[in-house]
Amino acid sequence: MKTDKIEIIRWSDETLPDEALLRSILADEDLHPYVWSNGPGDVYGAHSHSYHKVIYVVRGSITFGLPDSGDTITLNSGDRLELPAGVSHNAVVGNQGVACLEAHR
Repeated sequence: MKTDKIEIIRWSDETLPDEALLRSILADEDLHPYVWSNGPGDVYGAHSHSYHKVIYVVRGSITFGLPDSGDTITLNSGDRLELPAGVSHNAVVGNQGVACLEAHR
C-alpha cells in the first residue's frame, strides 16, 4: 500500500518473523538497523525527520498518524513502513507495547 510518498508493506507469511530475519532482510538492502521499544500507550507528538526512515515492527503494534492527510496506519509484527524525509507523523503504541527495527536511508 502506498499513501502519497509513504509505503506500507504488510507481512503476508503465516509465520511471524523474528528479529534475526528482519535484520537479514534489511542487511540485504545494505541497511543497518537499531532496535527501539516503547510501552503500551506511549505517544509521540507530530514531528518529521531529515532522513528517510525504514521501520519493521518486531513485536507488538504502533499506529502512526499523518497530520497532513488525516490518515492513520497501524503496523503489527512483521509490517514495514517506508517514511520519506520531511513527512510529518505522530504515533501511539498499542496495548501490548512495541519493539521495532529502524534504519535510515
